[in-house]
Amino acid sequence: MTETPLWLQGREAVIAAADAQDWREEAPDYHFSHEIMPAQRTTSFEAGSLEAIVEGIVQVFEMEVSHKKDPATWVSMVAERFRTRVNGGAWASAQDIVENGSYNILVGDSPFYPRVDFDGSHEVFHTAFPNGFFWEVLEVLTPPPVVTFKWRHWGAFEGEYAGHEPDGRLIEMFGVSIAKVSDDLKLLEVEHFYDPNAFLGGLTGGCPVAR
Repeated sequence: MTETPLWLQGREAVIAAADAQDWREEAPDYHFSHEIMPAQRTTSFEAGSLEAIVEGIVQVFEMEVSHKKDPATWVSMVAERFRTRVNGGAWASAQDIVENGSYNILVGDSPFYPRVDFDGSHEVFHTAFPNGFFWEVLEVLTPPPVVTFKWRHWGAFEGEYAGHEPDGRLIEMFGVSIAKVSDDLKLLEVEHFYDPNAFLGGLTGGCPVAR
């Protein structure tokens, strides 16, 4: 019987297998995902289903680009070939993510977003969503090697965002992604399609002038 590859075993398994020196600071803690997310998600998939596999790969990918400092240790992708872009914009490589920050690449230029460095970009959203900013697959439309899927990203706006006071509302965004994967289901290329301004406008009251 062939052992399941590490990147398909789930985020916690990848965290447990990492070396201490792999992390930007320390191993991430996803206890909110275990305690809060299950009651708030809108989908539920059987273990081993294509939907569950896709969600797991994306969770590993997000964890690695956010917390592992060297693409050579990212098991979710073929780092030397990987590229990503948003809404048909410029492609970004794994090294671009390291240098610029995943949030900066995924959000891009927006009048509702205070573009800052890698660490600052993560702090912006951790502050705005102190009890978790969750992500789920809604539907998988096409199977590998080109996987198209719909997703939902959400959290309770309970902390300050760029000078704007929180109101506790549920903030949601929806999108579609197209991922090209290798034969062993590592990410090669990911394109995201969503409206960042609709999401970020909900945090600023729709005002493009950040205080």
